Amino acid sequence: MTVAFFSGKGRRIGVALGAVSAGLLVLSACDKPTPLATVTVGSDSVNTEAACYDDGEAIKESLIQGCLNKKADKTVKISMDDKVRFGVDPEIAENGWTLFINGQQAEQEPYKNTYRTIPGNAFLASQTGETSKETTVSIVETKGKKLTGVWQFKFEKKD
Repeated sequence: MTVAFFSGKGRRIGVALGAVSAGLLVLSACDKPTPLATVTVGSDSVNTEAACYDDGEAIKESLIQGCLNKKADKTVKISMDDKVRFGVDPEIAENGWTLFINGQQAEQEPYKNTYRTIPGNAFLASQTGETSKETTVSIVETKGKKLTGVWQFKFEKKD
């Protein structure tokens, strides 16, 4: 003997809820992830999606400083002698990218390659000549004079 667990109306409601849930799942999968930026020190690599990104469109002037001051999700441990390697997705390199250190632009001209190496001491030496314990490094994508993406990393000095 078979017993119906749900009435006809209950089955229709269940199917409708399932269809809505599946539709929402499909729509949420449509969000295009932001391009990645990667920092490699020795054999350790850390990558992150953008802290601020609007699908390649310019970030509003009023939001830029907030983006540059956002707390970095990823931490990289470096020493003065390390070679710090930066890598960006080709679409970032196509527009050009530059580094900001603690919210201040560190370079005047955007870099157009996907990969570059900079010595660790460039990020740990302060303007007073002392060694800093930590630094926020931002990779900033540019399009002409407009900023279109910001990726944040926190660099900590190895003990």
